[in-house]
Amino acid sequence: MARLILNGKAAQLPAVREAVFARRKAGDSIDVSVTWEQGDAACMAEQAGHDGVERVIVGGGDGTINEVVNGLMRLSPEQRPILGILPLGSANDLATSLGLPLACESALASALHLPERYVDVPRLDDWHFLNMATCGFGAEITSSTPKALKRLLGGGAYSLIGAIKAWGFRHYPGVLRWEGGERRAEVFMLAIGNGRQSGGGQELTPQATLDDGLLDVLLLHDVTSLGRLRAMRQELASRPARGSYVDAFRSDWLAFEAEEELPVTLDGEPVHRRRFQVAISPGALALAVPQDCPLFSHPP
Repeated sequence: MARLILNGKAAQLPAVREAVFARRKAGDSIDVSVTWEQGDAACMAEQAGHDGVERVIVGGGDGTINEVVNGLMRLSPEQRPILGILPLGSANDLATSLGLPLACESALASALHLPERYVDVPRLDDWHFLNMATCGFGAEITSSTPKALKRLLGGGAYSLIGAIKAWGFRHYPGVLRWEGGERRAEVFMLAIGNGRQSGGGQELTPQATLDDGLLDVLLLHDVTSLGRLRAMRQELASRPARGSYVDAFRSDWLAFEAEEELPVTLDGEPVHRRRFQVAISPGALALAVPQDCPLFSHPP
């Protein structure tokens, strides 16, 4: 048995309803739970585990996926259903990078029948995320992009808002610590990737995999002028392990203590923190993915 946890905003979409009816007609056993308010998706996911549901499918955007993942992580490992994804958001960063179909019926069929692979689940303080956490500039873009514009332009909305915000960028001084390293930096943007892309298709951590037990970290720092911003963009193209403005490294944990509160997003969901620590739970969740999914460090 499978359970579709559907974002309430998508419940009346004709394509979604037709996909559910088509899969039932094809013989799939699937029931549907629809969210009403924030927090519902997490509670529904947790309840699905208690009910013995074999596969939970989340129908929504990256934020809804994030909420369902947090509900599943409340369960003991043996209670957690397989997670399938029916992408219905404006950006669909995780689904796109996983190589999942975006058309409703084929996406639902894939969520129901693709084989599962176990993936790592990072946690920032007390909140899990599956794809990526961003801090500073990247988080400002995501949190300031109007929802109506996201729906109108899709992932392109993030690029548009980013271009506007770039003329008024700022940095966040603080101390970053990780396994074997520590540095003080004027943080322009910090990306902590389990997956590879965020913000509507921006590949911030292009070498990340979901099963290596490590966080892929991108730090853009000490960018205090437009001239340095241009130099940072040129340096970013070569991804040095440590450069004048760009650091890229891997670690199984990361901590940041800033001098002031800064914007953070977890799979696109905005929060604010002055300090935080990120850890990772290896192989904590079974995810339905294509056999040739590029986000794994070894074949199935």
